[in-house]
Amino acid sequence: MRLSVQTDYSLRVLMHLAVTSPKLVTIRDIADRFQISRNHLMKVVNALARAGFVDTTRGRTGGIRLARDPAEIGIGDVVRTFESDSHLVECFNAEKNTCLLTSACRLKGALLAASNAFYAELDHYRLSDFTRGNSLLASLISDDVSPNELVTPAV
Repeated sequence: MRLSVQTDYSLRVLMHLAVTSPKLVTIRDIADRFQISRNHLMKVVNALARAGFVDTTRGRTGGIRLARDPAEIGIGDVVRTFESDSHLVECFNAEKNTCLLTSACRLKGALLAASNAFYAELDHYRLSDFTRGNSLLASLISDDVSPNELVTPAV
């Protein structure tokens, strides 16, 4: 399974906000920190706000912050918000399915079970699991480190 860029960005935004909470942060700050498009990030933040994950404040002194405590934000919920229109395979989309094999296919059930297991695993985690007490994450998000100095640790 592959997550969309929007899902990836949404998780980055939420981690950034969790580390900087309760401070208001601008989209520009986050876009500059992660070196990503402000326009794309604006769409992600709007979706996060509509889903109730972030609060936004307009104006010269505005910005965004978490709408809830990081312990109340489920990673599975965030991923579902951004992946709800995504279908693992064509036959999962009844309106657009043109696969000749659908009526005889036994693979669909296995793929559906795998997808459900993926989300069930993500449902075990909260945003706080990845951000609280993570001093390395905090240092990477802080203004003390230039984006050009960031080094991605080996996984």
